[in-house]
Amino acid sequence: MTHIAYICADQGVPVFGRKGCSIHVQEVLRSFSRHGAQVEVFATHAEGDPPPGLETVRIHRLPTPPQGERAVREQVALATNRDLRAALEREGPFELVYERYSLWSFAGMDYARARGVPGLLEVNAPLIEEQAHYRGLVDRASAEQVAQRVMSAATMLIAVSQEVAAYLERYPAAQGRTQVVANGVNPERFPIGLQPSCPGPPGTFTVGFVGSLKPWHGLPTLVEAFAVLHWRVPKTRLLIVGEGPERESLIADLSARQLLDSTQLTGGVAPSAVPGLLASMDAAVAPYPQLTQFYFSPLKVYEYMAAGLPVVASRLGQLRELIEDGVNGLLCPPGDAMALVGALYQLYCKPEWSVRLGQAARATVLRAHTWDAVVQRILHLACLKPAPESRYVEVQS
Repeated sequence: MTHIAYICADQGVPVFGRKGCSIHVQEVLRSFSRHGAQVEVFATHAEGDPPPGLETVRIHRLPTPPQGERAVREQVALATNRDLRAALEREGPFELVYERYSLWSFAGMDYARARGVPGLLEVNAPLIEEQAHYRGLVDRASAEQVAQRVMSAATMLIAVSQEVAAYLERYPAAQGRTQVVANGVNPERFPIGLQPSCPGPPGTFTVGFVGSLKPWHGLPTLVEAFAVLHWRVPKTRLLIVGEGPERESLIADLSARQLLDSTQLTGGVAPSAVPGLLASMDAAVAPYPQLTQFYFSPLKVYEYMAAGLPVVASRLGQLRELIEDGVNGLLCPPGDAMALVGALYQLYCKPEWSVRLGQAARATVLRAHTWDAVVQRILHLACLKPAPESRYVEVQS
């Protein structure tokens, strides 16, 4: 049985939470276990009860930086490396150290290099730029030094998209040592024929969105597009699943356009509730605006597709590779509300074509984008498993 240390020292990633990053962590942990590994988790933010399937995973909690002055928090986060190294030495030896990159953590990859075992560093975003732009970064120089150190120590870097890989190439320590492994989905969460948990009135066409209501999710474009669609087709509903900082402005926009009565906002929900809500939709959207750096590997889109929904997404980044326009989904220019209206209206007018798009979308993710396939590749890169050969086989009931 392979003994794996999984490290997530990022205070912004609640290991047992509901955020997309949390689901990513949970699904990778489950898949490691399904591959026969014994996994120990070292995490800063691991409060609450483990979700189903993770009850037996051992959790080692790292110190949490105190609330207050940002500079102090950064120094405390740096000091946590001593605690992490001590915990790894105490709980090891490990055959693989797998870490979700965070701003201040380097002890995991240092430990792997010292022990002569694979150390894989998963990079999900340009964190230094994100922190500086959205939240504030006092000691950028130290953050850059940590990035160079952890990348140098890692056996290999795993980027979730080509855009993240291109960003990593700016670091000499990462050049030529990065592999792209996109996100995935657990198809067993989205069985065929799942009953809707939030159905609309009979004959209503439901446009759905799932996400954390962040500024980069394109909600103003979605509302503008739905306003036009609803004017053309009154029997339409907007179903928005999620909570986040844009909720108040979203509600204000819907109210100003007199769309509140035809919109349902669920707020934040448990991951177990998402499949039934997706089954309540006729089409799902990912209306990202034009961004100078679109580095996402959007979990929502993989889940839309696994649920067999026709997806309308912005023609950006990894979405251009995942979705073949008119074959397994529809692509629109980012930020173009009228193009989004046109795509949704086509799906409304051509229900049989809409169904075919959804079926092709599901087939796409089952073929190449399951979490088991992702972890099989990770273990292969760590030289612990042979190259992936099997594909998810749909069992018809």
